[in-house]
Formats: sequence, structure tokens, C-alpha cells
Amino acid sequence: MSFTENDRKLQSKSGKSFPIGDHQMGPSFTQTIASALKTEFGGGPSALKAVARITGANERAVRNWFEGKNGPSGENLIILIQRSDTVLKTILSLANRRDLVVVVSLAGLRRQLVGAVAAIDALQQSDT
Repeated sequence: MSFTENDRKLQSKSGKSFPIGDHQMGPSFTQTIASALKTEFGGGPSALKAVARITGANERAVRNWFEGKNGPSGENLIILIQRSDTVLKTILSLANRRDLVVVVSLAGLRRQLVGAVAAIDALQQSDT
């Protein structure tokens, strides 16, 4: 396979920290997003395919997200936030909006409780 003049010659530099004011924050943006994706979707090939299907992105690009080499584009990040509370919480934490992380956590907990109550109700109805 030969490269054209328009191909990317150098891989983007990884390891750039997410800036907050004058301070640099822990892991890089790409590594933080990679961790959130692995937590939410797992790390296997099926996870890559699922995220590629959800976002409409190329599987190679998604693999780079999971490996922390590159981050998703703004459009893809919004799609991921719509589908994943983990990615949403990660973005809110990076933006130093921990108050909103609590709100998202409570909303997720409420959904789980509603599901648990529905399962209990279904069990009780099947026993009668």
C-alpha cells in the first residue's frame, strides 16, 4: 500500500493534559475518554464494533479512541454522551462540574431503582 501526498505523515502527539486554568490535570483527555469507553462498553472487538455502529465512525478511528491515541470528534463525543452516562460523567469531571456529576449519578440510580421495582412487581404478579 502506498501513501499519497495527502495522507497523514505523523501521528498526533498523545499525552496532552487537559488544561484547567494554569494547571495541568492528571491523565490526558484521550486516555480519560479511553478509560470511560472501556468502562462503559468493555475492551473487546465487539465493543469497538458497537461504538463504531453507534457513532457511525470508522472502526480504526474507534480503536484509536479505545487505545487513547486520539479522541472522538465533537459530533461523535456528543453521540457517546447521549448513550453513555460514564462518558458524560467523565466529560463533566474534566470540565470541573462535579455538581452535575452527582445529578447524573442520581438519575442513573433512579432508573435502576425503577427497573428493580418493576422486576419485583413482575415476580409478585407471576406468583399469584
